[in-house]
Amino acid sequence: MKVIVKTVFFGAVLAATIGLARSEPATSAGYKKADIKQMLRGAHSAQDYRALAEYFSTQQKKFEQKALVEKQEWERRSQDVTGPAAKYPRPVDSSRNRFEYFSYEADQMNQQAVKYQALAEKSQ
Repeated sequence: MKVIVKTVFFGAVLAATIGLARSEPATSAGYKKADIKQMLRGAHSAQDYRALAEYFSTQQKKFEQKALVEKQEWERRSQDVTGPAAKYPRPVDSSRNRFEYFSYEADQMNQQAVKYQALAEKSQ
């Protein structure tokens, strides 16, 4: 009985979030960590996998945008590495580290999106 109730509840939550995601693409990234963990554990259908792939794709785009902004800041800061900007930690190094972090996270999100898109296609 508990399994049926949990399955129905998860299906209702997933259907509601997918409906919101389709009407407003910006809300697809509005999941909480707990929601994503639950979706990852409970995903079994092509629709579930597509929702996860869409979420990870949205996250990838956000990280790519952050990396682009940080790359511009890195380039701006690399023009001046003298005076106070020469002391450790240099602002240019901080910008480079943030750029590398955002690029890495974008790549990780892309891998997850590709994985769940493949699972969605496979389970059809």
